[in-house]
Amino acid sequence: MALDERAFFSEKPETRPGKYQCPKCRRTNDYSIRWVRRAKKDRLPPGADEQDRAKFAKLRDHLLRLDDDVVCKTCGKKFEIPSHHSLMFLDQLEGLPKDEELDAEIAEASAKPEAPAEEKPPLPARFTRPSRGWRG
Repeated sequence: MALDERAFFSEKPETRPGKYQCPKCRRTNDYSIRWVRRAKKDRLPPGADEQDRAKFAKLRDHLLRLDDDVVCKTCGKKFEIPSHHSLMFLDQLEGLPKDEELDAEIAEASAKPEAPAEEKPPLPARFTRPSRGWRG
């Protein structure tokens, strides 16, 4: 009989911040979201067969989101967290930039003076004359 998937992992609860926008009031806030970190065990559990060995070889460490809903900090309405972020592999997370680094990079880029815009030719007189109404 095949082993349960949880026999291959050690689980540890974790809380991570997330930025979500409330669909009701359209305000973006930071929320603390509960996750379970599943780390692959260093060896197979006893009683594993060939099918379990093949499955164990393919497994990776990942985070599994526990919270599906959050309550908006502004309007108090409960809304659902987008479901495409309910499982994240840890090896994919390590390559991503941190939020603080992104904010610093954006601030640095916005502090640089922009190149002066090209001067546009003036509009013809027919577009700059005051309107005399619909009668012409």
